[in-house]
Amino acid sequence: MATSGAMRSSYGRFLQAGPTLSTLALGRNQTPSAFFSTTAPLCKRRRKARKTNRDMNPARGVSSIYRSGPREPLSMSDIPLPRPVDFKPEVKVDENHGLWGFFPAPGKLLYTPEETEKHGRAWKVEELRKKSWEDLHALWWKCCRERNMIATSQLELERAELGFGRRELENRDEEVRKTMGAIRHALTERYYTWEDAQKVARSDPEIDMNAGEEGQAYNPSAYEEDFEDAESWEEPKDGDVASTGATAAAEEAAKTESKPESKPEKQPV
Repeated sequence: MATSGAMRSSYGRFLQAGPTLSTLALGRNQTPSAFFSTTAPLCKRRRKARKTNRDMNPARGVSSIYRSGPREPLSMSDIPLPRPVDFKPEVKVDENHGLWGFFPAPGKLLYTPEETEKHGRAWKVEELRKKSWEDLHALWWKCCRERNMIATSQLELERAELGFGRRELENRDEEVRKTMGAIRHALTERYYTWEDAQKVARSDPEIDMNAGEEGQAYNPSAYEEDFEDAESWEEPKDGDVASTGATAAAEEAAKTESKPESKPEKQPV
């Protein structure tokens, strides 16, 4: 059992600790405290600060492309703005400019499919053999110009994605290429003929291959002499014809008289 002295000492310690606890309780009650309030500033939830991507542009959201208009009305908002005049400057263009050759006509971008189909057939080699060098040269460059126009039209169809006219242009281009092939064929034939003529001329004694431009390359001999003799002969007149006939008869009679008489042949027995 615990003695009375021990109990007193423990009780005294308890009394010493009592005021300290009460003092702490009073001290806590004296601190200011706030009651729960439903007002907006006090009920606002506090979140962690986020990073903002704003560029501090006061005109953000105002677009001239989408015609959003300003955020606030301005002093000029009620005043109607004047409409701009359609100003098209007149630029002088040469109608005979070479670049118009890439188009169907001056100021015209494309042929319609019906206009593209209106073309003739290709030239044949038999027809081109009769043409001169100048005609073949002009026809060749006409075909080149036509192919340039067709190529420009094909690129324009692809760019605009029109979806028509390609077949008609391909048919027209095919006929042009056939004509150009026929021109090359005719020129090749002429070149081979020219080579053969050179070989014959080298073996001909009347042709001088080294005469040059000023000299005479062709020097005919026998043919020109016969031609000169034929030109120098003159036809006899009417009186001359009679004398010529008499002279011929006299010469014939003289030949007959001077001819010896032939002996009669013996008859077989």
